[in-house]
Amino acid sequence: MIIAIDGPAAAGKGTLAQNLAQHFNYAFLDTGRLYRAVGYAVLQQNQDPSNEEIATKAAKAFDPKTINSILKNPALRNETTGEAASKVAVIPGVRAALLDLQRNFAEHPFFEDGTPAKGSVLDGRDIGTVVCPNADIKFFVTASAEVRADRRFKELKDAGKPANYDEILAGIKARDERDSNRATAPLKAADDAKILDTSNMNAIQVFQTALDMIAVDHA
Repeated sequence: MIIAIDGPAAAGKGTLAQNLAQHFNYAFLDTGRLYRAVGYAVLQQNQDPSNEEIATKAAKAFDPKTINSILKNPALRNETTGEAASKVAVIPGVRAALLDLQRNFAEHPFFEDGTPAKGSVLDGRDIGTVVCPNADIKFFVTASAEVRADRRFKELKDAGKPANYDEILAGIKARDERDSNRATAPLKAADDAKILDTSNMNAIQVFQTALDMIAVDHA
């Protein structure tokens, strides 16, 4: 069983993906962190993330059995890692290697301890359209840009970090524009995806709505 969850930043897809994975006892893969993992691996070698050969080799070295333990590294959240991720993400060889990794994980999922799982939940921006077009269940999780900016603003404030709502909103809109209009794997809902607008829902309501949608299809 493969569950694909796509959507823009701060729409709540990551929380839903983790909740569904826990509920069904499936393995979860946060695909957005993969590029950070590649960038971090290159930095650890004291190499340039823009180096196509080195970055591609780093991406090809990942194993579906151990990838989740790698993605747990808190250093992946660092600003320098994020900058490296943006550099490796434009390299075709890296994208191809990570596409293979995601598909292998979806079809042969593993928990963090290396034991196989009976299903997988992947969240990202092109899972249902490019990575797993034949996924058993597809969700496209969205919310208004204003709601998503407010969520990110509160998240940063709660973490004691500086936050400016207007800047966050502008950044989210700009990223939506980039993701939706890029030539390769643009952000869009698959034709057969269930659209889940979380603008007026909390995480529990989103989770229950998703379960209800799954129950209707798989009664």
